[in-house]
Amino acid sequence: MGVAIADGAYGGTAKAVPVEAYHEDVVRAFVVAAMFWGIAAFAAGVYIAFQLAFPDLNLGLEWTTFGRLRPLHTSAAIFAFGGSALIGSSLYVVQRTCRAPLFGGREWGWFIFFGYQLFIVMAATGYLLGITQGKEYAEPEWYVDLWLTIVWVVYLVVFVGTIMKRREPHIYVANWFYLAFILTIAVLHIVNNTALPVSLTGTKSYVAWAGVQDAMIQWWYGHNAVGFFLTAGFLGMMYYFIPKAAGRPVYSYRLSIIHFWALIFLYIWAGPHHLHYTALPDWTQTLGMVFSVILWMPSWGGMINGIMTLSGAWDKLRTDPSLRFSVTAVGFYGMSTFEGPVMSVKAVNGLSHYTDWTIGHVHSGALGWVAFICFGMIYYLVPVLWKKQRLYSARLVEWHFWTATVGIVFYITAMWVSGIMQGLMWRAYDEYGFLQYSFVETVQAMHPYYIIRGIGGLLFLTGAILMVINLIRTVRSAPALEPVTQAAAVAAE
Repeated sequence: MGVAIADGAYGGTAKAVPVEAYHEDVVRAFVVAAMFWGIAAFAAGVYIAFQLAFPDLNLGLEWTTFGRLRPLHTSAAIFAFGGSALIGSSLYVVQRTCRAPLFGGREWGWFIFFGYQLFIVMAATGYLLGITQGKEYAEPEWYVDLWLTIVWVVYLVVFVGTIMKRREPHIYVANWFYLAFILTIAVLHIVNNTALPVSLTGTKSYVAWAGVQDAMIQWWYGHNAVGFFLTAGFLGMMYYFIPKAAGRPVYSYRLSIIHFWALIFLYIWAGPHHLHYTALPDWTQTLGMVFSVILWMPSWGGMINGIMTLSGAWDKLRTDPSLRFSVTAVGFYGMSTFEGPVMSVKAVNGLSHYTDWTIGHVHSGALGWVAFICFGMIYYLVPVLWKKQRLYSARLVEWHFWTATVGIVFYITAMWVSGIMQGLMWRAYDEYGFLQYSFVETVQAMHPYYIIRGIGGLLFLTGAILMVINLIRTVRSAPALEPVTQAAAVAAE
């Protein structure tokens, strides 16, 4: 049932394309940007984690308060680090699997890179200055949204154009997931961020939605940003880089297609489970819960497909750093996509909502799934893109893996315990029917867990810094690949 990836390493039915024809300089730039923004996002996360434990770290300045830095951290992690990794890897994968250089050439590729980086800088400065729409995710103001729309349309044209001019008859499944990510995020962005500027020279605008309709649109956007940005896009990454690192075909190509269509259809309906026990109509809340529970099955279909791809190649986990991170990421993906449907059930949500349990759940996916699959991808790509035989240090990879893994465990277990304790304290009554604990008492009880969460984040940041050191030394010091003649390269394909 397995299907091999049709690029230079596996062979295919189309005529070989010289490696020099691919536009890899843009991909290299996105890899560098991803690691830069990753360090920035993780550092901001560690700082605001300790702010919750030690409020004096707010420093008394409006630009360094938790309210300003929290959306900065969130957007840096998702859109700057994750987005740069997604766009860069998608431009690499679509060229290799289609045997065609980027549509529009280097010029369009560089426009996507610099345009997206400009969007990140504009959004980040807006967060620090308090210039946002003030919604749940503190979306940037209208001029930032408009610029991102232009960049994203060019990205879509380049990606689809490359597929249209492909020299490989088959469209590999990773491109299906990447394309679903690009298309759906465009729709989500335009609808959720529809706003009317007060003036073309000012930053202020009024959003198009209000009341419970705004909440519904917000969580249609919010949960599907998880579903299509943080899930579908990174599944495209999984479907390419795990088979490549393992040297094995995808375990079941049929399962990957079923996984794709089931995930795409079901995810779009799950957003209302964030609005249980609110003014949202009860039938809408129940609809979101039902689709969320059903979503568990296709999610685990992808997890099974990713892990079973290693059949016959499990020994490579001991030696291949890319594979170790990627497979661990798939394990975290399976855990998060089981926990999410459980938390969407109304009875469970009554305990978990508004508590740190949700924070633990989010970060088991963000750190364990998203960051680890990105690390695996980058560890694979850097030697390939910079033409090196191997990474500089296998030991640094070991230190990174275990430091980051222990950090994640500290983080999510502290938040699970803290969150469940919060929920139980909030609903505890004394013998007279009054609430047993004040809100301040719950905050005091959470203090040690906030310190543990900060330590976990610090360990994760330390691992990422070790990775950056290793990658810099790889580019500068690792032995280069020996030159291969074009005739030999074609014969190898």
